[in-house]
Amino acid sequence: MIGISPGRQGTRERKGEMTLVGHLTDLRRRIVFALAALLVSVAAGLIAAQTLIEWMKSMPPADRLAWNIFSPGDALRLYLNVGFISGAVVSLPFSMYQLWLFLKPGLMEEERKVSFMFIPAALLLFLAGLAFGYFIVFRMAIMFTSSVAHRLELTETYGIMQYFSFLFNITIPIALMFELPIVVLFLTKLRLLKPRMLRKFRRYAYFVLVIVAGVITPPDAVSMLLVYVPMIVLYEGSVLLSGRMEAKSQQS
Repeated sequence: MIGISPGRQGTRERKGEMTLVGHLTDLRRRIVFALAALLVSVAAGLIAAQTLIEWMKSMPPADRLAWNIFSPGDALRLYLNVGFISGAVVSLPFSMYQLWLFLKPGLMEEERKVSFMFIPAALLLFLAGLAFGYFIVFRMAIMFTSSVAHRLELTETYGIMQYFSFLFNITIPIALMFELPIVVLFLTKLRLLKPRMLRKFRRYAYFVLVIVAGVITPPDAVSMLLVYVPMIVLYEGSVLLSGRMEAKSQQS
């Protein structure tokens, strides 16, 4: 009977341990780089926050509103929120690049090329979601709430923090929802998600999307449909892209 000597077995264990330690060390390094980029971007965002706030105040429907603060900390919270959100958006491509570098050693050459293309696509979809949420859904929501106020003969007096909180609560979830195709493609590429699973749970996904659309929009059928229909398109597009990627993977 041939056994493994203690010295050789210990060497194998040390190699496995070093591999795990190296993997965790690389993960820590990527997290540190991403956090450093976030801090630098947030610092730049804080510098540009005043300019961004003035620009958003000059855009309709904000340009016709009187601005107020209802607590001493409102102005500071608004300044910090705008700086952090803008910095997070700017650092998003670099953070995704660090994630790709962490996953890169476990991917084949073709998978590396395909997954690397997810970075600009994810950024473009996120920006498209922000634009759609701000220029369409948010403005429709403000028009709806203003019409209700006028019907009730109420004077519209908005606090600047409440206005921007309402803005962020609509635009950020919509921008994240626009990332759905990228997430589905990435999980499909890693064989963690199957197109038939997406088709099987389609009815449940539709129901969840109805809830999401109802939460992030005012109780207005038009505004809700403006959010719900693009979400359905994104979901069905994700199913289609996932199916094509799976078929391509099986052929290769």
